[in-house]
Amino acid sequence: MATRTSQDLKKAGLKATLPRIKILDILERSKSRHMSAEDVYKALLESGEDVGLATVYRVLTQFETADIVHRHHFEGGHSVFELNEGSHHDHILCVKCGKVEEFLDETIEERQRAIAEELGFEITDHSLYIFGICAECRKGS
Repeated sequence: MATRTSQDLKKAGLKATLPRIKILDILERSKSRHMSAEDVYKALLESGEDVGLATVYRVLTQFETADIVHRHHFEGGHSVFELNEGSHHDHILCVKCGKVEEFLDETIEERQRAIAEELGFEITDHSLYIFGICAECRKGS
């Protein structure tokens, strides 16, 4: 993955402010590709940065509008953000611990295209979320 720069922020129509650069850096360096606004805020606090939670929400919304990140809305109002890397994938989410995994299955993709065609639609975008309980949570039950 290429590191985004302040130049990329400017191309997206955003000034390269310190909070934006710091939040972008957190998203890029995170081991988890899916972070909530609270996760970003905690990471900023842990690194000694003085950026408020309201600023984190505002910047993430600006990043979403500029197509720098995608926001995923999961059950129970849980939203996570991931950097837009230009490739499509689907998600499976543990309803107990919130763990999110990505996957791409060509059979599922082909069925969606076929169904859209059968119904006279041209797909412009789609998302698939599968909800379940991960192996680690099932072990703990």
